[in-house]
Amino acid sequence: QVQLVESGGGLVQAGGSLRLSCGASGRTFSSYAMGWFRQAPGKGRDFVAALIWSGGSTYYADSVKGRFTISSDNAKNTVYLQMNSLNPEDTAVYYCALKYSNSAYYTLFSSRNYDIWGQGTQVTVSS
Repeated sequence: QVQLVESGGGLVQAGGSLRLSCGASGRTFSSYAMGWFRQAPGKGRDFVAALIWSGGSTYYADSVKGRFTISSDNAKNTVYLQMNSLNPEDTAVYYCALKYSNSAYYTLFSSRNYDIWGQGTQVTVSS
């Protein structure tokens, strides 16, 4: 049974940075990709970034391009989300998720296509 545990959230001022971590335990070797999503109060769970294990291709939501970076440490089974130039609109609960199926790249953008989820970590950006 795979488990994902996020950490690194917190309160930061606008313009600041945070780095989120997502540690994976269990049988992750057959997975295809890892993704980060976020959910603000009263809103749906939105795609933020994704990384394909094989080859390391990355994808980002337009709202975070140039500010956020997804990366991985395969030896540690950990995925990171470096978030720079944060603004209040980035305030949300951030979730990491694991996707098993190898399918078209656009399937990375929907939370419905992910199989395992972490518990989430709160990020609050003050103005």
